[in-house]
Amino acid sequence: MRRCCEGVGLPCLFKGVGMAGARPPRFLLVFDFDETIVDENSDDSVVRGRALPEQLRQSPREGSYNEHMQRVLAFLGEQGLRAADFRAVYENIPLSPGMAELFQFLSKHHELFEVILISDANMFGIEAKLRAAGVRSLFRKIFSNPASFDRRGFLTLGPYHSHKCLQCPANMCKRKILTEYLAERAQEEVEFQRVFYVGDGANDFCPSGTLTAADVAFPRKGYPMHRMIQEIQEKQPGAFRAAVVPWESATEVARYLQELLKRKC
Repeated sequence: MRRCCEGVGLPCLFKGVGMAGARPPRFLLVFDFDETIVDENSDDSVVRGRALPEQLRQSPREGSYNEHMQRVLAFLGEQGLRAADFRAVYENIPLSPGMAELFQFLSKHHELFEVILISDANMFGIEAKLRAAGVRSLFRKIFSNPASFDRRGFLTLGPYHSHKCLQCPANMCKRKILTEYLAERAQEEVEFQRVFYVGDGANDFCPSGTLTAADVAFPRKGYPMHRMIQEIQEKQPGAFRAAVVPWESATEVARYLQELLKRKC
């Protein structure tokens, strides 16, 4: 159970810090990667300007995108792309508007926010981009599809896990990952007062459904996650419990969190 000091006469932030026996509050901030941290889909970045064969240009069947990208990466490997080529692509993907400012805010208040990343991209690309941006140390944990280079120098991709969720692709259910992470941290006696989820895609809607009324979903404005939240709010008022704060620039997320630090939680 997440607990808050409000109700016992103490502001949730700062005033309790430094008092005998008190400890700083902890919030969990969850990020997606593609079209959230970075301003485009990293898989699209990899194939941009490259002529794919017809069978790889066709949209994969629903739920099988990970397998599709395995075939795409194998083809690119056959065309001569190696680790340095892929790293250069990932490092040069632009951050989304305002994301650098949000990262600066989180760095300044790192003792208050535990930050994780859950993405259906791949570990190699994510690590390359975060390190190039100088923000890898902000993230306690990254959950993404395993990616490594084989003996040929080809970038290979695998599924993250298996699950039984009917809403998500076969290789990853972000709800399962988030639920298990919260349970693991609870066993370690880390209880979050609030969870914040920053995303954009349909696969971010599934985990955001686990958020409570104390939590906040930050869907990118006009993207699938935002549209799906709006739809459920219209069809089933009250079914989506978290507060919803759409954003066009991540500075809006930073501004919301900054205001949170100025008041009781």
